[in-house]
Amino acid sequence: MRRFLLIPHIKIHNANAMSSPYTIGFPAMTAWLGAVHALQRHVQQQGFSDVSFLNVGVSCHAFDLQTYKGRGDFVSSIIGTSNPLDKDGNRPAFIEEARCHLTVSLLIEYDGVRKVKLNDFIALINQSLPRFKMASGDILSVKPIEELYLNADEPSELRKITNKLMLGHVLIERRDLMIKSMNNGKDALDALLDHLKLMHRAKQDEDDNVTWTSERLAKGWLVPIAVGFQGISDLAIAQNQRDSTTLHRFAESVITLGEFVMPYRINDIDQILWHYHVDQSQNLYLCQTNNTQTA
Repeated sequence: MRRFLLIPHIKIHNANAMSSPYTIGFPAMTAWLGAVHALQRHVQQQGFSDVSFLNVGVSCHAFDLQTYKGRGDFVSSIIGTSNPLDKDGNRPAFIEEARCHLTVSLLIEYDGVRKVKLNDFIALINQSLPRFKMASGDILSVKPIEELYLNADEPSELRKITNKLMLGHVLIERRDLMIKSMNNGKDALDALLDHLKLMHRAKQDEDDNVTWTSERLAKGWLVPIAVGFQGISDLAIAQNQRDSTTLHRFAESVITLGEFVMPYRINDIDQILWHYHVDQSQNLYLCQTNNTQTA
């Protein structure tokens, strides 16, 4: 029996839309797992020391990227802010920060809470959530938390969970597409771009009628997603680091493919559940799913 908490319809204002050093869009998975990790540390400090949040799924119900495209403009521009004002009351130097307003539901698999304390546990999270940040955004409102169960022998229970995530799109990992392309000789960047570009083709029949088609290399709503970091320096103590006891290393962002799918297409709950994974041999610190195959 697997136990879940559903935090439904969290309305977030001014979340960080810099999903990676190269892309703007839906916040990175590191942001969502980081927010849930912060929530876990909070409840542990409030008397639930044995609780563990094992996996996290994210369903996006609404997404409003703060951009502007004027008449005749070819590209969109970021709607930025210059705040706070400096000591003289003037606007500071402008630094572009992509922002978005969005509504999401979080599905959290948890363990370590006794049934007799479950109501107190849920009440604590309901009370604490409005004070938290998610993806650097402010939580405007959130609906009461629901408790859900999943038994592998009861397929109907999976349907109950995925129905709770509607109407929306859940983000799954499509690393398998990257691996397939790279096994065919592509490097990582070409493999990523080949799946993101839209190819237009024209066909001419015997009557000189031209038909245009537009398609991608693979079907689905594929997007680039940041899923963690790779260390590019050795572990060491850095000069003037804030934490004097923890070893430091420089790292770069890891980008792969993700896909937004409707929850009713999910046949395996592990497709949408993300967790931390560390590969010390490759210096990788990742967010990944147990199942990377599409529905």
